[in-house]
Amino acid sequence: MIKTDILIIGAGPTGLFAVFEAGLLKLKCHLIDALPQAGGQCSEIYPKKPIYDIPGFPEILADDLTKNLLEQCKQFEPGFTLGERAETIEKQEDGSFIVTTNKGTKHQAPIVAIAGGLGSFEPRKPLINNIESFEDKGVEYFIKDPEKYRNKRVVISGGGDSALDWSIFLSDIASEVTLIHRRNEFRGALDSVDKVQELKNSGKINLITPAEVIGIVGEHHVKAVVVSQAEHIEKEYEVECDHFIPLFGLSPKLGPIANWGLEIEKNAIKVNNALDYQTNIPGIFAIGDVNTYPGKLKLILCGFHEATLMCQAAYQILNPGKKYVLKYTTVSGIDGFDGSRKEAPKAVVKAIN
Repeated sequence: MIKTDILIIGAGPTGLFAVFEAGLLKLKCHLIDALPQAGGQCSEIYPKKPIYDIPGFPEILADDLTKNLLEQCKQFEPGFTLGERAETIEKQEDGSFIVTTNKGTKHQAPIVAIAGGLGSFEPRKPLINNIESFEDKGVEYFIKDPEKYRNKRVVISGGGDSALDWSIFLSDIASEVTLIHRRNEFRGALDSVDKVQELKNSGKINLITPAEVIGIVGEHHVKAVVVSQAEHIEKEYEVECDHFIPLFGLSPKLGPIANWGLEIEKNAIKVNNALDYQTNIPGIFAIGDVNTYPGKLKLILCGFHEATLMCQAAYQILNPGKKYVLKYTTVSGIDGFDGSRKEAPKAVVKAIN
């Protein structure tokens, strides 16, 4: 039996930051993740994708963000159960929970924080008859290593942030980038839309809208895609390429967590965001993309905020009646579980005092 103060289900960015925030409160954490490594989608699906909205980083690759978060929380010595899926949960007479994985590993904790991101996921595939026969033969649904596309002709399909961001990123790597979207308007960040338009005007990106890919041409590998565009003279025509990357998002599934008695709304866990992101079951929290509440934004930085408030609430549950005074790390420094201490810079302490 693995025992801890806070059992975190999901070792993505939100779960990893929760370890750090819990550590500041002298609370021990253990994380469970079905993936074989920490990082969640950042490591598994788009490790080389640039992220632009992490405070203090104008741009950071998803994999580097994971490495930084692991480095930040390692002083608090979290435990990990990786490559195993949280399967069942049982509440004990003392109020704690026992979570058992699909491989039979048991974990006990008074607090459970579900930070499972989108849960288990599959890519949303376009309705193209022969697309499966070209998977791993020029058709990819995720970009793990951008170098794979160096000096290649790439067609990206989609209208969200991933399609926009990867089109921008690959414009400096691929020999040719074509972005195809079925509408003239995009769903992604306005800044990314403007950047794509600039790259189109400078000849670095081919932009085809409104249009969609309706077929793939090739024998043993993708040679071209068939594009349907009502405003084009030919209406249907081929665009030669080496890779076709449809980025239509993920189809998320909560998996076994959906059977834990939690209140679910549109495949996400409802929480009380006015207080502490606790679910309808006392002692079980949900933070990050896995939760939902009025005004919810599925952003990593929002998950960081939710993790911070969750840890504060967990401290109060574990230490009833004990008053905690919030201390800024710039003043108090950081005490690790291994006895190490990072002192606040003296100049900062002096200025605040």
